[in-house]
Amino acid sequence: MSTDLRKGSHTVSRLTCHVVWVTKYRFKVLKGDIQKRCLEILIQICEAEGIEILKGVVSSDHVHMHIEYAPKHNVSSILKSFKGRTSRKLQMEFPELKERYLGQHFWASGYGVWSTGNITDKMVNEYLEHHRRKESDDNSNFILE
Repeated sequence: MSTDLRKGSHTVSRLTCHVVWVTKYRFKVLKGDIQKRCLEILIQICEAEGIEILKGVVSSDHVHMHIEYAPKHNVSSILKSFKGRTSRKLQMEFPELKERYLGQHFWASGYGVWSTGNITDKMVNEYLEHHRRKESDDNSNFILE
């Protein structure tokens, strides 16, 4: 796994998350050529948007991706792109999907997302706690240094 920081003109970041989304009704339609094409489309989207796939799995009824992305992106827009483009292209290229999914909704609404990284909440909180003035009797979570 890459630990390189992403550097922009005004930012330094390493934003990573694990995302999961499922086919509508959890139909197991991601098999064979459809599964391969879904993977190809997701790779194309990531290459075009500057999103790095750290690891991913296209299962028969859902997709897992561990991704790294730039601060200009947000998870909601990334998933909208993943789900929208794959749905449109897969249904255009595989007419049998259009027949199965009336209304052209290939993916179920929603998704799961979990942030990932090399530090824990505890580590961040301990680091921030070091900024508390020793003489301060304020115990709030938002500290004046």
